Amino acid sequence: MPKSVFCKFTVAMLAAAALALPLATCAAHAEDAYSLTLKDHAFSPTMLQVPANTRFRVEVSNQDPTPAEFESTDLKVEKIVVGGGRIVVYAGPLKPGTYNFFDDYHPDQAKGTITAK
Repeated sequence: MPKSVFCKFTVAMLAAAALALPLATCAAHAEDAYSLTLKDHAFSPTMLQVPANTRFRVEVSNQDPTPAEFESTDLKVEKIVVGGGRIVVYAGPLKPGTYNFFDDYHPDQAKGTITAK
């Protein structure tokens, strides 16, 4: 391939990639978002309903001054939320069913479920 043709081909490929990048970024962040709040060592709401077979994210806000942990053995997630902090957890796609979550520091007080329908 002559050098000038190769250069034109390379420029065209880079331009195509640059145009496709914003579309790929949008698709990567298209998950549905759900919010959970931790206050007085309890989650609110205690139940979330998400669409089955769809990726989603859970935004957890800890309004307590002490650390907490969003944990779910069902979802294979374990993430610490510092006091006054916020985390984002990505999950799914889930088969239809109910999945438990809890705060590992206060498992008897702070617990809830995510139901995929």
